[in-house]
Amino acid sequence: MNKVLLTGASGFIGRHCLPGLVGAGYKVHAITGSQKQLVIDGVTWHQANLLDLGNIQNLVCEIQPTHLLHLAWHVPAGKWATTGAKTYYRWIQSSLELLRAFHETGGRRVVMTGSCTEYDWRYGYCTESLTPVNPNTVYGQYKKIMHDILHVYSAEHGLSSAWGRVFFLYGPYENESRLVPSVINSLLNASEAKCTEGKQIRDFLYVEDVADALVALLDSEVNGPVNIASGKPIALNEIIFTIADMLERRDLVRLGALPTPGNETPFVLANAERLFNEVGWKPACTIETGLRKSIEWWKRKEDNKDCG
Repeated sequence: MNKVLLTGASGFIGRHCLPGLVGAGYKVHAITGSQKQLVIDGVTWHQANLLDLGNIQNLVCEIQPTHLLHLAWHVPAGKWATTGAKTYYRWIQSSLELLRAFHETGGRRVVMTGSCTEYDWRYGYCTESLTPVNPNTVYGQYKKIMHDILHVYSAEHGLSSAWGRVFFLYGPYENESRLVPSVINSLLNASEAKCTEGKQIRDFLYVEDVADALVALLDSEVNGPVNIASGKPIALNEIIFTIADMLERRDLVRLGALPTPGNETPFVLANAERLFNEVGWKPACTIETGLRKSIEWWKRKEDNKDCG
């Protein structure tokens, strides 16, 4: 049986990867820095701090995984764009040590996650083989560095690898300050949902679909960067009004109550053809289905909070 080492397993994306990995027939070894662990048949948990490089060699030698799905790249919630280079540098060190240990213990296939922020957003439409990679944030710059390291290392050692560039995602366990949960929670609490004008066009994908796409990418033979996205453009104000209509609280939406940042890019959309045609994966959720699931999850969370 193939064994996969999943890092960031209790994170926003990682927790949603677990059922798919088990369903794909992997023996899953899940790494988390937290003591909170989900009980899932077929999943063995390991608590470890991956920034302590001394942990990595022993951990990988103990598990001897055939596959690696590396999601861990922790930064303070909501501060990915402002976190200093020192934090990202430590994650580069950790990721490189993990890659080295994985390969030297016989690992065969690795997928790491990147970000749409690696692209030059001035081009708007992002295609893996065409759009310039020119990040304008420290986060994007360090993700690009890690992609380049993975590419060179894999070519030198004949290691099968892919880089999943994740675009805009939403769903259960998302940080409450982000657009979708902030609007949902405001309306659930009968408060005004203060937003920008919401004219920005983005590419959103429900988090369970993001996780499923990454599992499919791991299970494929596709190499190099692959956009993890829907390939469909949607305006932020359309998302906002869809949520409001589902909750019957359009009266509480306040478009334009918040200023749109002057450097905000108006249009960012992924070309998802590699994901669809080469990996052979398609989303299960429409934007409406994903938003309805998100609303139901936040409702349950609020109900549990009230009961507690």
